[in-house]
Amino acid sequence: MTAVTVCAAAAVVLTGCGGAKPKPEPAGGSKGPAVSGSASAAPAHAGGATHEVTLEVGGTGRTAVMYSGIGSGFEPQTLPWSKSGTAELTAAEQKVGYLVNVVPGTITGPDGTLQQAPCVIKVDGKKVAESDGVTSVKGCSYTIE
Repeated sequence: MTAVTVCAAAAVVLTGCGGAKPKPEPAGGSKGPAVSGSASAAPAHAGGATHEVTLEVGGTGRTAVMYSGIGSGFEPQTLPWSKSGTAELTAAEQKVGYLVNVVPGTITGPDGTLQQAPCVIKVDGKKVAESDGVTSVKGCSYTIE
């Protein structure tokens, strides 16, 4: 019984540490996906700022993709894959940073070996992180400040 209690407590703690809390929707409806490539950060409510974020995973076929920062998920995707959205940073997040990441699974490389799918993160239309899946296998990660 003690092991079950410890596992349940760990799940609660890890769930709370998994990333930023969802932001409330603006008055008048859902914010929906953002158009990537917008100009610069615009002020948001409560002293925050917004940034347009695009996550991309290259390659062909299907692989699991884990991402966070503009929502979060971990599920099989058909490649190439991309997701765009708005990251709304509070004043505190602007000081300490707001993590956005994407970690793709493996694909079959040109030489027939398994390798991580390549990835890119763009913030406000500018490429800020990139991995070719060969020389770096940590996926793509960027802290918006």
